[in-house]
Amino acid sequence: MTLFEDLKWRGLVQDISDEALIDKLNNESLTFYIGTDPTADSMHIGHYSSFLISKRLAKYGHKPILLVGGATGLIGDPKPTAERPMISKEEVEHNFKGLKKQAEDIFGFEVVNNYDWTKDINVIDFLRDYGKYFNVNYMLAKDKVKSRMESGITYAEFSYMILQALDFMHLYETRGVTLQVAGSDQWGNITSGIELTRKKLGKEVYGMVMPLVTDSNGVKFGKTEGNALWLDKNKTSSYELYQYLINLEDSMIIEYLKKLTFLSKEQIEQLEEKHKCNPQLREAHKALAREVITDLHGEEEYEKAVKISEALFSGNVKSLSKEEILMGFKDVPSFDIKAGTKLIDMLIDNNICQSRREAREFLNAGSISINDEKVNDENMIITNELAIENEVLVIKRGKKKNYIGLIK
Repeated sequence: MTLFEDLKWRGLVQDISDEALIDKLNNESLTFYIGTDPTADSMHIGHYSSFLISKRLAKYGHKPILLVGGATGLIGDPKPTAERPMISKEEVEHNFKGLKKQAEDIFGFEVVNNYDWTKDINVIDFLRDYGKYFNVNYMLAKDKVKSRMESGITYAEFSYMILQALDFMHLYETRGVTLQVAGSDQWGNITSGIELTRKKLGKEVYGMVMPLVTDSNGVKFGKTEGNALWLDKNKTSSYELYQYLINLEDSMIIEYLKKLTFLSKEQIEQLEEKHKCNPQLREAHKALAREVITDLHGEEEYEKAVKISEALFSGNVKSLSKEEILMGFKDVPSFDIKAGTKLIDMLIDNNICQSRREAREFLNAGSISINDEKVNDENMIITNELAIENEVLVIKRGKKKNYIGLIK
């Protein structure tokens, strides 16, 4: 299977700018780039699904350059519905440093900043050297611009495609870049760069876009109730990422394996057969979680995520460390407890139960547990000896209510 055939089989090609690119991908060594703007100091799982193309093409001998847009980030790529809020230069610089380190650590390739070659261009030179090559009707026909014509688009946003086109031409001139790769929402910006390079330099460069990775309803991959799943494990732990991946919808799991892993066609087809026969075993989901988390954070973080998941599922929290418990119960209510407090007082003072009568009912019914052991003596004294690492209590009321108590 050629590189292009593999990309097509994985569903990673939506459009290419020229059929000649197929032969170049299969038989030449191209320098290409893929970019993102520093809207935050960490990439999220959606970036990962796009940026994996850098590793994929590199395996076939192509040379990736990753661009973090310190200049374009100050303007903002037009959204389909409304203008992006502008962020300060200081915040962009902070975010750039975070993304640069993250991109180098995860993907391992050179990172460039388009602010470096854009900052000294004055407005007259921008209009004369670049703006004059863009027909307004051509720009208005681009999907991103067209979608905003009714609600309105600022001149700054309107000019964004010129800045990205400038990047492509600059990287061609200085780094020999002949290919830009991106998600399908960047098609208009990519073709603008191809046109600028052809008109101004008389040279041919190419573009390829991938379908955006989404769920079955078309929602972008990794968007959970408006919250991004960050690649920074201090923002989104490996356990949280594991839980997200292991619970992905069954109908999409094989597509995700194709797009988000380096497993071979044969390996994925074997997982597909296992999934069809025994979907409850979630072998395909576990394979996806293993591949993604190991690639992002290493094998140790993957094993930690599995350990936490299995311990919580089996009711064996005592096998976990304080750090692992806090990771696994990150989003549950937590509170401080003074050593020497009576159990019933702890339950009432921290709103686990609403009254002494209710607390006694739960205790007598065996519905209260501490570190997975049922407790029923309302006068039991909370001590450090009860706690994991002398500090952490996992308190459960019934099957679904969980709380974390920290003995101080």
